[in-house]
Amino acid sequence: MSKTAVVALGGNAITRSGQAGTQAEQMENARAMAVAVRGLRESGWNVVLVHGNGPQVGNLAIQQRAGAGQVPELPLHVLGAMTEGQLGSLLALAVRETGGVDLPGVVTVVTHVVVRADDPAFGLPTKPIGPFYTVQEAARLVSEQGWVVGEDAGRGYRRLVPSPKPVEIVELDAIRNLVDAGLIVVAAGGGGIPVVDEGGTLRGVDAVIDKDAAAQRLATTLGADALVLITDVPAVMLDFGKESARSIGEITVDEAQTHADEGQFPEGSMGPKMRAAIQFVREGGVTAVVTNAERAVASLNPGGGDGAEPGTRIVAADQHLGAAP
Repeated sequence: MSKTAVVALGGNAITRSGQAGTQAEQMENARAMAVAVRGLRESGWNVVLVHGNGPQVGNLAIQQRAGAGQVPELPLHVLGAMTEGQLGSLLALAVRETGGVDLPGVVTVVTHVVVRADDPAFGLPTKPIGPFYTVQEAARLVSEQGWVVGEDAGRGYRRLVPSPKPVEIVELDAIRNLVDAGLIVVAAGGGGIPVVDEGGTLRGVDAVIDKDAAAQRLATTLGADALVLITDVPAVMLDFGKESARSIGEITVDEAQTHADEGQFPEGSMGPKMRAAIQFVREGGVTAVVTNAERAVASLNPGGGDGAEPGTRIVAADQHLGAAP
């Protein structure tokens, strides 16, 4: 088995809109992703899973604040590490439970990701975490907690934290060795634990790295063949919300960039995913895919006979349209 896919799913795929985020709810949602992992393995792919943690790390921060009078309140980067263990365990258990042909071991790697101390993101928080609030609730939290809040894609208001760009995956070699051994790896959960390099000493910083950006950096430096960005829709849309709306099948990276420049992919929805997909292919990746879990296998194996339609595929200009990587 020589093909490797880095598969990124959002924290909102594990705690879905309208759910309380109980362990039972999250496990049920993780099982749906595990079915896709099994399908990818059975069709010949090594799999590295990257997950988001926006709802979970935000909820954990609320718990920390509520218990501040009884136990020490921990910094945000430590909460990120805690969710890596939490969600990594959840996904590993779901994959093991789902099973399948030739199921290898599943390993979760607590992953540190180097960011730049002077990244402009530290002065401009943009990453939404935690639950949704009404405008009145958000105003109260700004006043009482000193939070920065912002509207999240028309769904309500959420706390915003810095989201610096990932520069280096610290545990890259360990992840590579595990993949080469044929294991399913869960890595860079929540975008990884953000750290800055101070003369060889790594220091945690309070931020949440975008999981799509972290997945792209991991996929590129790992030399993965494909980057799969899981969302809740089958394919990316052009002219979303208009009468002319249409889904994207397979396009070249140059075409994708043109659509991005035209503002087709808003920041609150497809923007980060398409940016990561474009960068992955620009930096030598074979195929980037944006789709839902149900179409992940078909998107990496078009014409493979499983009956599902592929999602959106982004390829280099010299790749034959419709060809598998």
